[in-house]
Amino acid sequence: MGERSDPSGMLWAPRAWLVDPGTRRGGWHRHVALRIGADGRWAEVAPGIAEPPRGATVLDGAVLPGLVDAHSHAFQRAFAGLAERRESDADDFWSWRDRMYRVALRVTPEQLRAVAAQLYVELLMGGYTQVCEFHYLQRREDGTPYDDPLALAWAVADAVADAGIGATILPVLYERAGFAQPALRDVQRRFRAHAGDVWHAARRIAAAGRPLVGAGVAVHSLRAAAPESIAELRGLADGWAGPIHIHVAEQVAEVDECVRATGARPIEWLARERLLDARWQLVHATHATRDEIASVAASGATVVICPTTEGNLGDGTADLPGWLDAGVPIAIGSDSQVGRDWREELRWLDYGQRLVLRRRNVAAAPSAGEPSTAARLFEHAVRAGALAAGEPQWGLREGARADLLVADPGDPALAGIPAPRVLDAIVFSGPARPWRDVMVAGRWVIRDHVHPRGEAIMARFAEAMSALWPDS
Repeated sequence: MGERSDPSGMLWAPRAWLVDPGTRRGGWHRHVALRIGADGRWAEVAPGIAEPPRGATVLDGAVLPGLVDAHSHAFQRAFAGLAERRESDADDFWSWRDRMYRVALRVTPEQLRAVAAQLYVELLMGGYTQVCEFHYLQRREDGTPYDDPLALAWAVADAVADAGIGATILPVLYERAGFAQPALRDVQRRFRAHAGDVWHAARRIAAAGRPLVGAGVAVHSLRAAAPESIAELRGLADGWAGPIHIHVAEQVAEVDECVRATGARPIEWLARERLLDARWQLVHATHATRDEIASVAASGATVVICPTTEGNLGDGTADLPGWLDAGVPIAIGSDSQVGRDWREELRWLDYGQRLVLRRRNVAAAPSAGEPSTAARLFEHAVRAGALAAGEPQWGLREGARADLLVADPGDPALAGIPAPRVLDAIVFSGPARPWRDVMVAGRWVIRDHVHPRGEAIMARFAEAMSALWPDS
């Protein structure tokens, strides 16, 4: 969906954020010409072109690459904001999970498509142009398979087409309720999938040829999958380039249970079993020791941190300085959808550290030539997001998909900001609607803050919400 940028495929930006592939550092470059190839990827990215090429579309505003939302549960958009009342003396991740099951047990494929499409429009508005969909909602309401086992995955793929975002759909291995619970609970009946199911689902999604849709595989968590099943899925995926995602070390209780069951902490166990490599994406990794961080760095794996969700659930705070110092790529994700804007994730990634360490700009590294907190975190999100999505290249560089964001120069939060500080202001000054225009694969999906299907998508979303919450 969306209109092609220009018949010539040529754009010109007075200022654009480019990342040097050698140093992996980004910065603002002036007078950048960008040409879109017939395949929807950047055929040319050339800074220093003083005048717009003939026929080029001039982008009136600072231009940045779109980011990858590296961890999303689309169906959870249906109860974002509806789990913020305490119904007992204790309220934590585990009580929140019980509320999540209420939605998971009754959403239909049609409702999932409506909810996911609304979410994906909001993610585009929030500056994401690709989403990694951690897809464990897989069976009928009664727990039996659909006639097409991928009915719910296709609903997600249809929502991707409705919104015009890119997606990496990740079918999830999910077969038990806990380390000491070999069977699923009844409330988890829609999640059941074994290693072979996951592998075949991922291969079907990848082979379907749907525009902007790719696939990887995922393990829900060590508590939800037996060691032999994880090893089986890892073996099936050998030689395949797609990413492998897993929730890991999100909760202290999970870490303690893992130690009792296996004699090792979750990340320690993954490293001990020699499962990790550069395809692995460790989601949350909130409770990791420095030794575990070192093992992740040695493996080449990526960590995916979801600050708004982790804060909302009271999970704890990841060791951001430890991950940064070890050189581990750090991606970000919207996860439970309480935040749908990458600026908020980056902001709280650093704010959480400020609260714990009682100092400012924790992510900045002036001694290494990286004084900007926003820039350093953004660079990580660009590079690590590509790894999480299974994209070999990302950003405003030749060969990468032609995605971009155009900041609104009329937003008061950006008025008069010196050009080198624009990214700082975008992240930390909170522009209300920073992205005037958004492009995905060479097509405009947001123009002047408007999505062409936004009203129709919202109407279907409202209808789905009324059906899911009839008594609220």
